[in-house]
Amino acid sequence: MNILLLEKIHSVAARALKAQGLNVTTVNKALAGDELLKATRRVVALGIRSKTRVTANVVANASNLLSVTCYCIGSDQVDMEACTERGIAVFNAPYSNTRSVSELTLGHIIMLLRGVIDSNNAMHQGTWKKSANHSHEVRGKTLGIVGYGHIGSQISVLAEALGMDVVLYDIREALAMGNARRARTLKELLKQSDVVTLHVPDTSVTRGMIGPAELRSMKKGAILINTSRGKVVKIDALRDALQKKQLRGAAVDVFPDEPGSNGPGWNSPLRGLSNVILTPHIAGSTQEAQKEIGSSASAKLIRFLADGTTTGSLNFPQMELPPLERRHRLIHIHKNVTGVISHIGTVLKRHKINIEGQHLETTDKLGYLVTDIDHSVKGELLQDLNATPNTIRVRVLF
Repeated sequence: MNILLLEKIHSVAARALKAQGLNVTTVNKALAGDELLKATRRVVALGIRSKTRVTANVVANASNLLSVTCYCIGSDQVDMEACTERGIAVFNAPYSNTRSVSELTLGHIIMLLRGVIDSNNAMHQGTWKKSANHSHEVRGKTLGIVGYGHIGSQISVLAEALGMDVVLYDIREALAMGNARRARTLKELLKQSDVVTLHVPDTSVTRGMIGPAELRSMKKGAILINTSRGKVVKIDALRDALQKKQLRGAAVDVFPDEPGSNGPGWNSPLRGLSNVILTPHIAGSTQEAQKEIGSSASAKLIRFLADGTTTGSLNFPQMELPPLERRHRLIHIHKNVTGVISHIGTVLKRHKINIEGQHLETTDKLGYLVTDIDHSVKGELLQDLNATPNTIRVRVLF
């Protein structure tokens, strides 16, 4: 089995995969275009971070591809519908860099409230400017958290430990940690927060959710932190709010357009503003986080390849399976329509296959049928299973 890992995924991932006898190739950059098509043509599993775009064209070209694993939190770089239609499981690592993002977010908040940027710039220019003007503690300030998932809720706990009052807004019902209280609307949160930090995914609902009207709703002199997704904030509107002193400062780690590799040439309307911290999408990029991502994401991929377990998949039914012992396992991935299981039963009966165990889970689109048998699998059986109406993919494990 050929595995391709792109974008300098932590070495712990390759070691874990190689220990299972898998053939692993690593590339320390994102791939695109013909280069990506060529590299993925014969792989059964692809590992990426945030830069490589797995489009419908990539999926169609990679006929052997069984899985795409995102060694990061997000998965919007993957065409989920195309993967689902071809029976390709998609995994990610949703919790592994939670602490790293939380720590950097709090660090940005402290530096902006204390005016560290101005002091740092003055010192580098040879100017000693010791002053308490515009320098504030975080204690007693109100932190508004937009998006109260794994990262937002952890920031809530850490911020409260520093003495901040926490208000949250999320379109989902989420259990508030500690003394955090819920705002009924985004506008309500913006009006009362000294600092607003964003922790939402990239969706049609969140794109551009912080624009001119929202920035005007924020308290004068407030601070905005974005370590979520680049298209959530309208950058030109943020620049105007900062230049007009509506906002005291901002920290931005993600951008609408980000280069695929390191190097010069990057530009943004926020460059040159002295009250803005700019970082190159590194909120989750610590050695600890990357190691944990490499380990946890690879563990999901290994189990999927070895025994068919789909726990943690973003687009497959969730199924926890025991290891294979003295048996063969048929995995039938099909459209979730009536009659498929009956057809499969007929095929197995015709081939005189004794079923030792069988389990089915479904989503609105997919059916995932696992059948353990005490029989070797011959070509005729595979042909008949693949010919079953509404079949997407058949796997055999032994």
